[in-house]
Amino acid sequence: MDLTLATREVDGRAIVSVGGEIDVYTAPKLRDCITELVGAGTYDIVVDLESVEFLDSTGLGVLVGGLKKVRAHDGSLDLVCTQERLLKIFRITGLAKVFVIHDSIGLAPGA
Repeated sequence: MDLTLATREVDGRAIVSVGGEIDVYTAPKLRDCITELVGAGTYDIVVDLESVEFLDSTGLGVLVGGLKKVRAHDGSLDLVCTQERLLKIFRITGLAKVFVIHDSIGLAPGA
């Protein structure tokens, strides 16, 4: 399974819709996308995980790294996720307390 990324801007925030599997092989693609956004001056990012079928520790690391990048510029990296199997990963790792996780893209500020 490959990783698909679609980026759009809404009210000054970048919405990155992710699909497929985020693993050791595909995570660099997501990392590069976030790095390019930050490099272009976009510091408020929403990552939509609704179409993600698999997420491993490498993918979590990319999301944490992205959060650190935007916070260095007083930005934010929020997530959109309703899939229980992914939410469980965020709860078990303690990352549910680190990330702001929305139920829908419409609830994310500016989205």
